[in-house]
Amino acid sequence: MGFEALGELLDEALTLPLGGKPYRVPAPTAEVGLLTQALVHAAAVAADGGRADEQVLADAAERNHYQDVLGPAYDEMLADGVSWPELKHAALTCMVWIAQDRSAAERFWNSAGDPNRLAPNRQARRQSGGANSTRNPGSGSGTSTRPAPARAKPKGKRRK
Repeated sequence: MGFEALGELLDEALTLPLGGKPYRVPAPTAEVGLLTQALVHAAAVAADGGRADEQVLADAAERNHYQDVLGPAYDEMLADGVSWPELKHAALTCMVWIAQDRSAAERFWNSAGDPNRLAPNRQARRQSGGANSTRNPGSGSGTSTRPAPARAKPKGKRRK
């Protein structure tokens, strides 16, 4: 069987629509990917009240990281006169894509970067049936009056 050429398997790119025009953002270089991962990690540590890796932040500050993550789409966006919020949102979306995956990037893009719009509200969860739905086909209320089955106790000590 053998391995297929990786380039043919990983034709990764994002297409971001701005102002009615699609901008194609190719996968970043390994160097940009690694720096983005480190930068996102440093930001998360700082957001949790920890001390961010200052070398990572300095490396990102020395470079135009938005240009790095957007690749050739960066110059195209500038030439087309996209607004600063649009450019920033496109670059941050690419950073989410690099640090996580396409699905997370789509959620970020579609939420306009607003954390309150990333998580569905209670009403949306109720309408969709939600992941926490406990509805039993024989029960109209979504709860059961039968006791839960006893769980087998694990052998050995529990890890904390």
